[in-house]
Amino acid sequence: MALRYSVVVPVKDEAGNIAPLAREIAAAMAGLGDYEMIFVDDGSTDSTPDELLALKGEIRTLRVIRHATNLGQSRGVRTGVRAAKGEIIVTLDGDGQNDPADIPKLLAEFTAAKARGDESLGLVGGVRAKRKDTASRRLASRLANKIRDALLNDGAKDSGCGLKAFKREAFLALPYFDHLHRFLITMMIREGFTVGFVDVNHRPRLHGQSKYTNFHRMLVGIDDLMGVRWLQRRMRKKTEAKEL
Repeated sequence: MALRYSVVVPVKDEAGNIAPLAREIAAAMAGLGDYEMIFVDDGSTDSTPDELLALKGEIRTLRVIRHATNLGQSRGVRTGVRAAKGEIIVTLDGDGQNDPADIPKLLAEFTAAKARGDESLGLVGGVRAKRKDTASRRLASRLANKIRDALLNDGAKDSGCGLKAFKREAFLALPYFDHLHRFLITMMIREGFTVGFVDVNHRPRLHGQSKYTNFHRMLVGIDDLMGVRWLQRRMRKKTEAKEL
């Protein structure tokens, strides 16, 4: 049965974070209609899978999908979206730093667009107003966003924020590549969709460690930027197609 919303959370080695996060998601989605919550375990080696399975008895909307090996965050998102039944997908990081209480604000943008007859809105991205990361990570992020904006000119205010809402159909129309989750805004615009932004809360990590370093992001980011720029140049304008 089709649903209005699916919340997709890719996780790896997030024991201690996932139970409170899942409960917060359930609280945030209460009253918004039928929805499902999909956690995609990306080959965790800690107790994350066991904690997720234990939660299924508590949260009836929860579905758990597991990768046999670690494939990365973008593949986790893609696995969840492909399995989802919702028309609108919400994604957020599994470390608890994104606040599920902000989900209704993102979804309200789609409701408002639909009410005014605007079907072009493809994605609404969260913008972390006050980041709770280290000073070095905030500095690296600001520098990366400036370089990205100069090359891609997509208006992305916070491409690294994991809290996003988008149309499932729009996502599945995008070309897939690893690290796609960092370029969803660019790719949505490339396909002719409009994007919106909403200020959201950001919280410190309480358990575990980040899976990325500034140096790692810089190395993969250079290749990604060049590849996405190439994709931008190889796309003609979108047009309506009708069967005659």
